[in-house]
Order: sequence, then C-alpha cells, then structure tokens
Amino acid sequence: MPRTVWSGAISFGLVTVPINVQSATEDHSIRFHQYHLEDMGRVRTRKICELEDREVSNAEIGKGYEVSRDNVIPISDQELQDLPLPTAKAIEIVAFMPLSSIDPIRIGDGYYLAPNGQVAAKPYKLLRQALGRSSRVAIAKYAWSGRERLGLLRVRDEAIVLHAMRWPDEIRDPSSLVPDPVAVSEQEIEGALALMDTMTAEDLSEYHDEYTEAIAEIIKAKREHRAPPAAPEPAEPGGQIVDLMAALNASVAKVREARGDDEHADVHEMPERTAKTTGKKTAAKKTARKPRRRSA
Repeated sequence: MPRTVWSGAISFGLVTVPINVQSATEDHSIRFHQYHLEDMGRVRTRKICELEDREVSNAEIGKGYEVSRDNVIPISDQELQDLPLPTAKAIEIVAFMPLSSIDPIRIGDGYYLAPNGQVAAKPYKLLRQALGRSSRVAIAKYAWSGRERLGLLRVRDEAIVLHAMRWPDEIRDPSSLVPDPVAVSEQEIEGALALMDTMTAEDLSEYHDEYTEAIAEIIKAKREHRAPPAAPEPAEPGGQIVDLMAALNASVAKVREARGDDEHADVHEMPERTAKTTGKKTAAKKTARKPRRRSA
C-alpha cells in the first residue's frame, strides 16, 4: 500500500470529497552511498549550527525567511497549515478544460487521490464519472510544502489522478533557442514523416531501463567475485552523411532491418545535384584557358 503523503478534501462547488493523496509512481533506480575509498568508511552529511559549531537533530531545526544576514523571521509548520487560504486544506477545483489545450511542459508528477472513508465513496465516484463523460480535466489549486500550487485532475482507470502543474511564469521563453531561418524541402519533410511511420509504436511496455539493469549486473558480479560484463565493442563509425535526405533513407533502412522488415527501405531519392557538377566544369574551363601574352 503506497504511503499517504497528504490528507484533505477535493472541493467541487459545494461538494466535498475527503481524500488521501498517494504517489502514483515508483523510482526503481539503484542508489549509491558515499564512501571513503581508503577504508570504505561511510561518508555522511551532517547538519551543523554555524553559531554553536555543533551537530543538531531534526527536532531542533525549523524554517525561517532571511530578511538579511542578521535578521531571520522564523515560520512554524503550524503557521503554514493555518494560512487563511481555502487551498490550505483542500484541493479546490476552479475550472474545467480539454486536456489538449494544456501545454505538456506544464504538467508534473502524478498522485493518486484515494477516497478517505465510506462517506467519500459516492461524491468520489460522481466526480470520476463526470470527468470521464465530459472528456475534460479539472484545474485545481492547492497548498503543499509552504506554497500554493496549480494542479490537474484526470481519470485513470477507476481512480482520480492529481498532476502538479507549473504556473505560467515558471515556464521559460524558448524563443532564444530557435535557430536562424533555414530552408527545408517538402521532400525532406516527407522523408521525416516516413521515418516516423517506421518508428511508430502502439505500446511502450517493450522499453525498459537498461542502465539500471547493467548496474545491477555489475553489483551481482562483484558480490560473486567475478569479472563484471565486458563493455560492448563500439560500433564502426560510418561516413559522415551531409545529405539530409540520405540520412533519412539510411535511418528508415536501419529501423526496418532491425525489425526484420524486408520492405523496400528507400523514402525518396534526391535528384542529383547539379551545383557541384557545374562548379567542376567551370573550374576545368578556367584551367584550360591559355594565359595572355604580355606586350613588350
């Protein structure tokens, strides 16, 4: 059973749904500790009070806002819980909108909202079914960890999911990253679409974390006092493909070969460029010219 990270209620007009918030995802990454290489002693991070120059426990640590180096305003957890905001103890739904109208860059981690007790069962089901039938998501405001946040509520199977969202001013403007104008031909666009069609997938279950698996294999080999697996030989570097269309054709062929598809892999054949040929002929003519005689 996932651990409850927050308890409160969903506020939907005058309808209140008591809920428990639980993380919807798991992190399966292999984590490392820091060790002193000379004797493999554990290296830990200690919390030291700068004024008393001693280690302090978590019970002695609180929050504070630094006005200046010598002026810190202490803020207690209770004061944060008692903020005069309706979102301090509830996830307040403020609007409904189509999911397609929300930029995915604004959507963050997901949490399952579980009904808290039998009294929440009916309003929870009502909201879940209404969201599913409307084909819309709910936009909500809530306060966690000392700040008010924006959230998105949607239906996943039989559960309601809360996604943290970023405020508009938290999204950086990407205009400075746009490259200078370049010409892209219709043929190159068609080639890119053909590559996308070749790489289309209906299910992501075949993809897995190969990095974590490789780390686990190294740890297993060391525990069994045997050599870890050898690194694979690097692939032979191919010749640099300057022609974009040729690169697309080669990419489609590579994907089809990996999938065992015998279908002809060419996307489009680029017409032979005449600029280089014209340049060679011009150069040849220039070298064929006889130098003029200088007059005495």
